[in-house]
Amino acid sequence: MLTPEQIDRVVEGREDDPFATLGVHPAAKGFTACVMLPEALSVSAHTLAGKPVGELDRVHSDGLFCGKVTVRKRQPLRYIARYPDGSDYALVDPYGYGPVLGPMDDHYFAEGSHERLFDKMGAHVIEHEGMTGTHFAVWAPNARRVSVVGDFNRWDGRRGLMRRRGDAGVWEIFLPEVGAGSAYKFEIIGAQGEPLPLKSDPFAFQSELRPSTASIVAPPPAHVWGDERHQAHWRGVDPRREPIAIYEVHAGSWQRDEDGNFLSWDELANRLIPYVVGMGFTHIEFLPISEHPYDPSWGYQTLGLYAPSARFGDAEGFARFVDGAHRAGIGVILDWVPAHFPTDEHGLAQFDGTALYEHADPRKGFHPDWNTAIYNYGRREVAQFLANNALFWAERYHVDGLRVDAVASMLYLDYSRQPGEWIPNDHGGRENVEAVSFLQQMNKALYGAHPGIMTIAEESTSWPGVSQPVDAGGLGFGFKWNMGFMHDTLRYLQRDPVHRAHHHDDITFGLLYAFTENFVLPLSHDEVVHGKSSLLHKMAGDDWQKFATLRAYYGLMWGYPGKKLLFMGQEFAQRDEWSEARALDWHLLDHRPHRGMQRLVADLNQLYRSRPALHARDCEAEGFEWVLVDASADSLFAWVRRAPGAMPIVVISHFTPVLRHGYRMRLPSGGRWREVMNSDAQDYGGSGAGNMGAVMADEEGWANITIPPFATLMLELDF
Repeated sequence: MLTPEQIDRVVEGREDDPFATLGVHPAAKGFTACVMLPEALSVSAHTLAGKPVGELDRVHSDGLFCGKVTVRKRQPLRYIARYPDGSDYALVDPYGYGPVLGPMDDHYFAEGSHERLFDKMGAHVIEHEGMTGTHFAVWAPNARRVSVVGDFNRWDGRRGLMRRRGDAGVWEIFLPEVGAGSAYKFEIIGAQGEPLPLKSDPFAFQSELRPSTASIVAPPPAHVWGDERHQAHWRGVDPRREPIAIYEVHAGSWQRDEDGNFLSWDELANRLIPYVVGMGFTHIEFLPISEHPYDPSWGYQTLGLYAPSARFGDAEGFARFVDGAHRAGIGVILDWVPAHFPTDEHGLAQFDGTALYEHADPRKGFHPDWNTAIYNYGRREVAQFLANNALFWAERYHVDGLRVDAVASMLYLDYSRQPGEWIPNDHGGRENVEAVSFLQQMNKALYGAHPGIMTIAEESTSWPGVSQPVDAGGLGFGFKWNMGFMHDTLRYLQRDPVHRAHHHDDITFGLLYAFTENFVLPLSHDEVVHGKSSLLHKMAGDDWQKFATLRAYYGLMWGYPGKKLLFMGQEFAQRDEWSEARALDWHLLDHRPHRGMQRLVADLNQLYRSRPALHARDCEAEGFEWVLVDASADSLFAWVRRAPGAMPIVVISHFTPVLRHGYRMRLPSGGRWREVMNSDAQDYGGSGAGNMGAVMADEEGWANITIPPFATLMLELDF
């Protein structure tokens, strides 16, 4: 039997090793069993086959029952408790089961080299020692005690005390007969004995819908994938030389149902995938869909990195969406946020009573822009947690890429900080060498395990080699957002046309660095919120000029070297700023200018995808050459795009209201140049000025070209 001291430790939840006191143990004569069942009147013990083996006595008023049991060996028992209301409650003793994790898990976890943590940590429905139940594991190295609590044990931490696995700081327990759908959290007692707020599982694969915050035991993945053809294609190509046109989507506000509610993943699949196919985009990029507590954060303050948000249904629904997109030839990219996390008390902040996932010093651990905590990339377990998450999305949900948010904030210790508000690195510099190492290791692991994947950095500075291989000193990303292109071109187009002649280099400057990285040209959500207005209203002039200029701008962008990204709604010239709280203004498509814009974007995508000259050398200087770079007085730009074995295409972009007849220009060669794109076409809502389908150039390439006002033309050599 237990000593009085042991009884006190169990009842007060101070027992260091509950497996040494609870469950079945040898005694002087036979075996005794102990179980914590507060509020029970009586408890009887039975074998798993149902044979009664003893009645237990209440040895403490708080509900600790112990007694002799007639068994021949240590084994799990089933306890049946009678409660004051006459009801019975049965449970299988979890302290009769051995550990699930092994010594190699401890070794790799402590070393920071475990690449299958999502198979080990969190909650997993398994069969263990002949019993089906759920295995729980969590990292809390500085905790005095950790319990898993839920409806299955009346949220009483004394009934779910976990086993600590030595120096690794991992706690685990197997709970028999706890199955999928069970809500749970971790009850943690800090090192000084202080109770912490109940914590959600960092590795939860499913969560409750906000504002509830419990984790949910998810069923084992059951989706049968049918996307091998899609995955094989991307494993076998160089994405730098493929057409990539990304449609950026906030899943909660692209469309809503008739009652204004979020669409489920299946409803999104039925609507969004056909739309993206029809528009000619190659990829959908979702703003973060990981579980997050606050809608207006758009998902960028995430606390459930391993759980698709409950806003859109269950995890299997997301798997069906990705599979359906792949079968339709569309890739799926997720925005991923390893830069920071919110400090909600149920989340990662002070997880075990200490700064575990974050830095303790706010000069490294607090983000002043977003009032969030910054991950401690120098801690092996934290870097491993994040890298495993990248691997998880690629493996579990077959995502095609991760766009990594706020990379610049990770790379610089002085990001958004004044002197004295940051700590230099060991060399006295401002570079966050720990974050650099993490990003390199993450990219190496992800590309090594999933050759068809792409990672894209949102990096707004001139950090060298963002999209260069790690072994060449780079960060190892596949692509980098070209923020300079976005800012420079939008600044140019916001100017009155009469002033654009004096700011010609807003367009030309970008070609000085266009091939230093593998670039994606983004017109993203960040440019159409918080008082920045929609893209349409960024354009100078009256309504006609705004539409014409935006059409010309899209033509310029699709003819410019780099992959393409356009935020939802901008393809039909959404007038109002985007709001996450409502659907896009689809009614605008009742009006001809908006329908024309939508048709233009679809045609640009079709042209971009079908013409290798426009995509096969997006990231290489040999695919670009200026045709006319110094026509600042006319606010006109012309260049040629080339690719091996493809007809060259000349792009001409013009940003004044003047209709220019017979504009003299020397094309790369003589012959007939077909007009394959004219953003001023009447089908797009333009005036219809153009070249009757073709331009003839003499033997030296000179041609007289009609260039419409505020328009982009594309001319393809026609042998």
